[in-house]
Amino acid sequence: MHRGERPDLLLVSVGAMAATCLEVAGRLAAQGLGVTVVDPRWVKPVTPELVGLALEHRLVATVEDNGRVGGVGAHIAQALSDAGAALPVRVFGIPQHFLDHGSRSDVLEASGLTPRRLTHALLESLPSGWQARRGATDSLAVG
Repeated sequence: MHRGERPDLLLVSVGAMAATCLEVAGRLAAQGLGVTVVDPRWVKPVTPELVGLALEHRLVATVEDNGRVGGVGAHIAQALSDAGAALPVRVFGIPQHFLDHGSRSDVLEASGLTPRRLTHALLESLPSGWQARRGATDSLAVG
């Protein structure tokens, strides 16, 4: 769906989260990160092609509007572990607890699955030293 100039972050969109992931990619690109966004046709089992693509990146994040426990992100993290990958994986999804009733947008906001909140969480997830290497300042605007 999108390939950044550098293989810093692989952002795996699951289901209806593609537009959100593309917006996050744009926000992160504005901060100097190279972001690749994929929306795999098959999510389970995890394809060798997705594992290979992930191994080309420095950080992997999955975004799904599903439960995190036992979800696609957990399966991707396991597939990468099985492949001997040492790269960090962040799994974003709906927490495993009873949620307050509300609209879809309310649930996504409460779960941190909005472009603004995902961008902030991913910037916070960067391994130490990335910020200096990419020439960013200490005050990263994610607004």
